[in-house]
Amino acid sequence: MLHKPFPLAPARRAGSWMLLALGAALALPAGADRPVPAAARTPLPPVEGEVIVKFKATADLTRQYALSSRAEASTVRNVLTERANVMGARLGRTLQAGPAVGANIQVLRASGISAAELAAKLAADPDVEFAEPNQRMRRTAAPNDPLYPTSTTERRSNGSSLQDGPASGQWYLRAPAATLAQGPVSSIDIETAWARTRGNSAVVVAVLDTGVRPEHPDLAGRLLPGYDFVTNATVANDGGGRDSDPSDPGDWLTSAESRTSTFSGCTASDSSWHGTSTASLIGAATDDSNGMAGAAPGVRVLPVRVLGKCFGDSADIQAAMRWAAGISVPGVPDNPNPAKVLNLSLGGGGACSTGYQSAVNEVLARGVVIVAAAGNSAGGPVSAPASCTGVIAVAGLRHAGTKVGFSDLGTQISIAAPAGNCINITPGTPCLYPILAATNTGTQGPVGSTWTDSYNITVGTSFASPLVAATAGLMFSERSTLTPATLLAALRSTARPFPTTGGDNGDGTVVPQCVAPSTSVEQLQCYCNTTFCGAGMLDAGRAVLAVAGPQAAITVSTASPTAGSAVTLSGSGSTASGSASLSTYLWEITDGGGIVTAFSSATNAATATLTPSAAGSFTVRLTVTDSTGASANTTQTVTVAAAPVSTPPTTPAAPAAGGGGGGSMSLAWLAALALAVAALFRASAPTPTPRPARPRKA
Repeated sequence: MLHKPFPLAPARRAGSWMLLALGAALALPAGADRPVPAAARTPLPPVEGEVIVKFKATADLTRQYALSSRAEASTVRNVLTERANVMGARLGRTLQAGPAVGANIQVLRASGISAAELAAKLAADPDVEFAEPNQRMRRTAAPNDPLYPTSTTERRSNGSSLQDGPASGQWYLRAPAATLAQGPVSSIDIETAWARTRGNSAVVVAVLDTGVRPEHPDLAGRLLPGYDFVTNATVANDGGGRDSDPSDPGDWLTSAESRTSTFSGCTASDSSWHGTSTASLIGAATDDSNGMAGAAPGVRVLPVRVLGKCFGDSADIQAAMRWAAGISVPGVPDNPNPAKVLNLSLGGGGACSTGYQSAVNEVLARGVVIVAAAGNSAGGPVSAPASCTGVIAVAGLRHAGTKVGFSDLGTQISIAAPAGNCINITPGTPCLYPILAATNTGTQGPVGSTWTDSYNITVGTSFASPLVAATAGLMFSERSTLTPATLLAALRSTARPFPTTGGDNGDGTVVPQCVAPSTSVEQLQCYCNTTFCGAGMLDAGRAVLAVAGPQAAITVSTASPTAGSAVTLSGSGSTASGSASLSTYLWEITDGGGIVTAFSSATNAATATLTPSAAGSFTVRLTVTDSTGASANTTQTVTVAAAPVSTPPTTPAAPAAGGGGGGSMSLAWLAALALAVAALFRASAPTPTPRPARPRKA
């Protein structure tokens, strides 16, 4: 079935984020965080009777009903319908064709059967690679906390100028303080990154979200033509299905709508303008004497609408991921501006499904980075798609560098970034550390452009994720040849350590260490560690500088290192900064593991060789220096297998000795003696003179 994903967003005006299953709770006294209501933690049920099906590429059905990426929309509909008819005939029930998700992937619908049952029946067909319910996903947003109502004293003279923003401003972008007494310690130091680049217009960052308001002064004229992938017209709220208009019409939900089957599990809420907020954190206009600054103002933002009222479904999201990365989706015009980075501030459903992992793998194969919010279920497990292998999953931090209460955590987290927190809990008092972002004043449809502030706030892992996506965009701007793996390695290696002091729950209780997440027990503010919160706190400045200089890379050229055999290491994949060239290499053994002591080759060349004496592992370091004098190093641990054991050939057994020097002779011994005599006879025979060969016809 199609599961409903949802955005992971901030708390806003009354009712604003109540529909979100992964809603973030707002911070309480001195950093303690309000628990997420049970309703907000419960995943939405899948779309009724809908399944995402991937047909095997070699299947007869796939070959018979093949889809070209250039096929007309009518042809695509016909092919999808024929596939549905064939599968329906096999199951003995009527199936309807839903939208295409990929070349061999589509949605199938049936009535009178649950999505789980239908998926199981389809998965048993030999032509099907996988079938899974179409899960509903939501934005990773915070439900409104009644302790933080919209201020009645906000001072705004017009809709285009921020008059009463938080006293802390865009604290999350500035240089971090050394101690909490001096200021926020989790800020990402964007100005150091800006000293190298504010972003290259050739780099595209796609925002898969609720759509955007293109007229907002911080986004006007800065957005690429995107696409709307929301198939369900009721959920889309714009009068149609998939089309070329990714603008956000508003995603409000009335009480009456929340009681219908389409919106089961949803709660009435005002419009969130979630996509406008996440897009502004990445690409808002900067140095224009108005509003806010985006973290990567020089990149181009590609809006891709995948969420509507309350949710979006997995089929639409997976199709949009492919399209945004430049992969053709049947029935949709190709994307003329493929992205290098995808931001997904949405999630739901927990573990990564086969369908999501398949989409992630295809996108990564294109060299595209995927950044996703961890989720806001108060310390629960990471939700999909952040839980998928290869995705950069982002946890949320308080200004103090501790895990903010609403953020989820787990071993899938790659890095942590500011997600906003308030401290104050007295009604009518300002939130001290929200994430300032662009929004709209409309509670239903769009009315006027504005920004969030200390009373109409945005907090949540939804807003930590765009900060990482923007940093990735700056890194690609500085070095376009980065791969998803090398970019992630640079993010992780430059992350700042998590603080071990400074946390304060405001009630005298001790801030605990973060532990493994649980679906049944909330885990609020805690001291992060590299097991459950990622490699550390995002440092945009260090990350950009790391890729701006040379990069060292080690490849183990020997396919299967074994004891006693030479192992060759290559640094030829290392690169210099900009237009410079590499000038020196230096190889070192940092840990011989008791099996290597020295190189058997020179240590100042692009390759090096050593021979391990036994099974085990050893670690080497390569330092490269380029013609500008800049250096970089990397380490590689090599695992060595034991040398194969050779078995000597079997020889005939010697004759058994008998008493008095005699003894019986075995048949095998007699046979061997006869063969030896025959060989001697042949060797002593004269060699015959060869006769001249007769000429033959050509």
